[in-house]
Amino acid sequence: MTDTEHGAPRTAAAFRTVYGAQPHGIWAAPGRVNLIGEHTDYNDGFVMPLALPHTTLAAAAPRTDGVLRLHSGGADGGVVELRIDALHPVPGSASETLSASRGGAQRSGGWAAYPAGVVWAMREAGLPVGGADLHYDSTVPTGAGLSSSAALEVVTALALNDLYALGLEPQRLARLAQRAENAFVGVPCGIMDQTAAACCTAGHALFLDTRDLTHRQVPFDLAGEGLRLLVVDTRVKHELGDGAYAERRAGCERGARALGVRALRDVSPAQLPDALAHLADEPQLQALVRHIVTENHRVEEVIACLDAGRTRAIGPLLTAGHASLRDDFAISCRELDLAVDTATAAGALGARMTGGGFGGSAIVLVEEADAATVGKAVTEAFAAAGHTAPRIFEAVPSAGAHRIE
Repeated sequence: MTDTEHGAPRTAAAFRTVYGAQPHGIWAAPGRVNLIGEHTDYNDGFVMPLALPHTTLAAAAPRTDGVLRLHSGGADGGVVELRIDALHPVPGSASETLSASRGGAQRSGGWAAYPAGVVWAMREAGLPVGGADLHYDSTVPTGAGLSSSAALEVVTALALNDLYALGLEPQRLARLAQRAENAFVGVPCGIMDQTAAACCTAGHALFLDTRDLTHRQVPFDLAGEGLRLLVVDTRVKHELGDGAYAERRAGCERGARALGVRALRDVSPAQLPDALAHLADEPQLQALVRHIVTENHRVEEVIACLDAGRTRAIGPLLTAGHASLRDDFAISCRELDLAVDTATAAGALGARMTGGGFGGSAIVLVEEADAATVGKAVTEAFAAAGHTAPRIFEAVPSAGAHRIE
């Protein structure tokens, strides 16, 4: 039995305690790490995430009175009560959006905007979604670049899909969850995180073309090859809604317009020198363009290695991706750089930051025999630098969103 399945009875019991009734079901959606392809998703590019065993669980039951009640085992403030016909996106913070509704919204904090946004997005799409009671428990670390927000959105969408017998496919649920985060919460994220949470399968990484949403499950049996993929949570919290993420996206869009292409995905590595020359007067745009073009190519190179059974060969590509994110995209931080540099110096095959940046986590590809040594070296390096001790755990390619009971 998985940790997620073990957690389901506790989540059901918490629902009964909070709402005084039995839930109609328990659903789960995972966090994710992105093996390669960072910030390429909103440039119509390629990404390759895998689902983590860490999940957000939702116990839920429908309501007939148009009320949405939300409760989290990991948040203070009690039950957030909203009217679904009063939900609407408001420019500014998530708390502004929620405070437009009634009840406990004013004291909810930002987390409740994510499930509320999913309800809004589904209703905006014309889907017959009514009220609901939902209780959440999660083992996905927040602020660690592991897509805790997407897990929350997707598990809400999946629960509502079942409660209201909508019959939506996983990719449609992912698009609705992205719509909630973009338009309701106000984070201009791409589609990768929600697609990973909805569509990944155990034992595989997901190769996704974010332009047409075609995808392929790529076998990724690290244990069978004597390898491990470690996640180093630096415990440096990042907030993608603080403007830095939006600035990078806007810069990429400016670069595409300046180059006369639909998106930076349309610039090939062979065309890159000419593209950079065209942007000679705008070095910041040059750097953004260089990262996106080379990162898309790195995804293709990783796919070629995995298809050829050369998993160890992806290590240098991961490290090169980190250098590009650090130097060209400028979204790393000293803790992430320390984790990557220390891991590679201690014998890792490759390492890079993963996620939106400005904190969060790094991934480290290691031989199984070296995993403990590399983890110890990173922990000791953080202590020597006076940083908070990192959380290090193994990324095991796991299942996407599903109903448990």
